[in-house]
Amino acid sequence: MTRFEYDITKYSADEFTRLVYFCTEQGQCNLNQLPSDQMRSLGARLNGRGSERWELVQLFFGEGGVVAFWKRAL
Repeated sequence: MTRFEYDITKYSADEFTRLVYFCTEQGQCNLNQLPSDQMRSLGARLNGRGSERWELVQLFFGEGGVVAFWKRAL
């Protein structure tokens, strides 16, 4: 059985000043109004962790920023 380790990272709202995340009544969720430079910044952070063998499990968006949950095989 594969064993995993987990990590949680937070990216400050200061880095994502116009991030809007919303869900419809049907449960479809979208990012909206995220400027392309901030989208590239988020992508670079995700790719950086991916290059360290971390797999993104979940992202949560809130007023304080973005929280990412990661896992990787031991």
